[in-house]
Amino acid sequence: MSAAAPKPTESSSLVPSCRDTAAYALSVVRDGVITGEGPTTKGRVHFSRSLDADDTAWCMRILTATAVNDQPVSRAEAEVLFEINEAATERTDGGRFDDLLAKAVAHYAASASGLKVPPRSVALSADTEIESWAPSYASKVNSEMLEWIAGQMRGKRQNNRRLMAMVATFLGATALPLAGQLPNVFDIGM
Repeated sequence: MSAAAPKPTESSSLVPSCRDTAAYALSVVRDGVITGEGPTTKGRVHFSRSLDADDTAWCMRILTATAVNDQPVSRAEAEVLFEINEAATERTDGGRFDDLLAKAVAHYAASASGLKVPPRSVALSADTEIESWAPSYASKVNSEMLEWIAGQMRGKRQNNRRLMAMVATFLGATALPLAGQLPNVFDIGM
């Protein structure tokens, strides 16, 4: 959060009790990003289609709430994060949302592949490098997860370089079937 903006008050609908309510709370943030209005924008100037440090802080608070912190990020949560990414045509958060999105997607993909993941407060922290926990999972993430990620990224206006780098790390032996699709997903000069 920016130092100039007051801390938003916690609305009861934005304090998750489970992963489903966390996904709902993230959709409230998404709606605020799209319209510039709503509970996540109160008390500050917020333009539509913009994402700022406060929006990213809302996402982080929701994703690391006590009720969900020890559970893996869900597909629904990851999908709403992709929607926020796509909705935000202007960014003023210094790249923090891109980092959060990449880490949340890695958390979901690793756990959905049957791998143990650290608590969200550790894995999603700005102070934790994704490489400190995700690389050991790279060869074990199943190809369906990589295909899902590629599908979420395909044809999107917003390119998340952090997420693309993470997927490239995963591409080792696990994503050989995707090799033919990569030029359509990533602009890597092929």
